[in-house]
Amino acid sequence: MGFRKNDVLQVVIEDIGNGGEGIGKVDGFTLFVKDAVMGDTVEARITKAKKSYAYARLEKVLVPSPFRVEPRCSLHKQCGGCQIQALSYEKQLEWKQNKIKNHLVRIGGFAEDFIDGILEPVVGMQEPFGYRNKAQFPVGYDKDGKLIAGFYAGRTHCIVANTDCALGVPENQEILEKVLWFMEENGISAYDEANGSGLVRHVLIRKGFHSGQLMVCLVIREKKLPCAEKLVEALREVKNMTSVSLNYNPDNTNVILGQEGTVLWGSAVIEDSIRELIPDAKTGEFAESGREVTFRISPQSFYQVNPLQTEKLYSLALSYAQLSGQETVWDLYCGIGTISLFLAGRAKQVYGVEVVPQAIEDARENARINGIENAEFFVGKAEEVLPREYEKNGIYADVIVVDPPRKGCDEKCLETMLRMRPERIVYVSCDSATLARDLRVLCDGGYELVKGRGVDQFGMTVHIECVVKLCRVEK
Repeated sequence: MGFRKNDVLQVVIEDIGNGGEGIGKVDGFTLFVKDAVMGDTVEARITKAKKSYAYARLEKVLVPSPFRVEPRCSLHKQCGGCQIQALSYEKQLEWKQNKIKNHLVRIGGFAEDFIDGILEPVVGMQEPFGYRNKAQFPVGYDKDGKLIAGFYAGRTHCIVANTDCALGVPENQEILEKVLWFMEENGISAYDEANGSGLVRHVLIRKGFHSGQLMVCLVIREKKLPCAEKLVEALREVKNMTSVSLNYNPDNTNVILGQEGTVLWGSAVIEDSIRELIPDAKTGEFAESGREVTFRISPQSFYQVNPLQTEKLYSLALSYAQLSGQETVWDLYCGIGTISLFLAGRAKQVYGVEVVPQAIEDARENARINGIENAEFFVGKAEEVLPREYEKNGIYADVIVVDPPRKGCDEKCLETMLRMRPERIVYVSCDSATLARDLRVLCDGGYELVKGRGVDQFGMTVHIECVVKLCRVEK
């Protein structure tokens, strides 16, 4: 007999699900319990029951897990951002390592012993808090009609008031408090998505970790912000403020940024740099090489949100590419050229491909300001640009680097890569499930998986980046 809604069960939590929920079994019946930690014994109340599994709410921790820790943020249960903050960081890294391995085995079809042999230990953070260089805070009202800013509660559009997120930079709180003060003092309304009224939708904040430069962009529903000069005056008091701008988004949409924007004060961009690090194959540690690439970042720019871990991720990708200075390299899904320009310092020629025209403009400008002349960028879908340039113009590749979105590589893109037969493929992934799927295609098409490593870009969350190296099998 199955269980029903509101049944209260005692269960030992044995694993963590993709959304961060604890997983346990009672008489073969699987329970997914939000806020439970691996190793807990809990009392949970079923909220939704299916034939062989159910979702449940944590009622009481009967025996706490040895891996349970006191979360730094008191709002972690309401906010959807930190799914596993109550789990010790060491255990988070262990779980993320196993997540990559399990996807490669179950989805990719690779032997477990083989994956154990080629998968290097996950690269953790020295400090798994305060690492985000970008945050987008929705603005609204609480139940008493008070102006608030914060984050959406998990799977909702209800704002949890929080101006001091533990994952963000300390400047966020000062900036948000000044914005809310400005709105209250000048009668500026917050956007109400239910009826499409109000003015200020989001506050976007970016910080250059190496430059220290700060950017604030208010996303508004109309093209003008009343008393904008008072906002600028308040924000200029924040140390290292570099850019204050507006973004116009009149649409009833979940997309945060609109297409139009204007600078209220300072620069349209901030700058930051990514340093090249040298990974030590024996110790797994990273040493500085002295080389760095500078990037200009606008409100719309895609730029990795964890710059210190990004240096390790991209440096691993560069190491896996094994460049001698004579190679032609294609960088697919290149964004604003972050990996491309990293590669250009070690390659003969780099070609980057990205579907977003503004990103390619940024990539070309970033190449210019760094004096990099051996990088060329194409606007378009990788699955269209790559075969065109290969088949019509004869541009080949010694090495291909791919850094696709969460859905992975397009099937046609994979087919073209296999036709081009580069010596090496370096795959940077933000989703180990689609990585495993694509690696199976590449390995069935004549490549061998040589090594791989996870890099924790998102501490306290269930997400993990990964980079792998594939070499062509000679026939």
